[in-house]
Amino acid sequence: MVATSSPAAHPGPVGSTEAIRLQLRSWPEVDAYLQRCKGVIVPLGSTEQHGPTGAIGTDALTAEAVALEVGRRTGVLVTPAQAFGMAEHHLGFAGTMSLQPATLLAVMHDLVMSLARHGFERVYVINGHGGNIATTRAAFAQAYGTAAARGLPNATDLRCKLANWFMAPEAIGLARELYGDREGHHATPSEIAITLQLEPSLEAKQRPLPEPAPAGPIHGPEDFRRRHPDGRMGSDPSLATAEHGARFLEVAATALAADLERFLAEPAG
Repeated sequence: MVATSSPAAHPGPVGSTEAIRLQLRSWPEVDAYLQRCKGVIVPLGSTEQHGPTGAIGTDALTAEAVALEVGRRTGVLVTPAQAFGMAEHHLGFAGTMSLQPATLLAVMHDLVMSLARHGFERVYVINGHGGNIATTRAAFAQAYGTAAARGLPNATDLRCKLANWFMAPEAIGLARELYGDREGHHATPSEIAITLQLEPSLEAKQRPLPEPAPAGPIHGPEDFRRRHPDGRMGSDPSLATAEHGARFLEVAATALAADLERFLAEPAG
């Protein structure tokens, strides 16, 4: 049975970031948590180029920041971020580190199965990179089959959900309000704004940029580099500010916290 996500159902007070970080808990504390709540948040990002001014860790930084804020508001445990994703098409740019789709599928499958083995039944993945979406959903499907094949007691209760913070309607609406069509599709000002809010040193990288290449098809790293020579896809990250980042973090966390509450409350079976 999945517990509701009321503050009383979770270990530590809502508002304490330390209380919801899985890596700061001991195993007996996680055991005790599972007596009250079966939910867990997994931040998923990528380590890839974000144009000539964006941080390579943008997708992991933003996913973790949103996840921790959602965890702080709901009291649900947050795992360490999975910082490497499927970014094969960005390998034409220095610093990108990618997992192949099959590797990411195996990683996400194994993480879900590890959590399910301990009794977690609601795995809520907060994702910061579009290239992870298809593979992560495939990993969920595989995990359901594995849980049943292994005879896990909670196999029929296991549910996984992918929440892409940048696709929350509230985040999309704010990006449209602030940037219009300058938001683009990669190295966007919305995601760069959150990194500026998280890490003030990144402000030094900000500068005006020439017109970006328009968004288009993605066929591989060489083709991507040819079509998008500076790594951007129709975006103008110079419009980003730390103040904007605080607003994006607020609207994304608000939307996803409500979505997580609904997910935890879904009946099992």
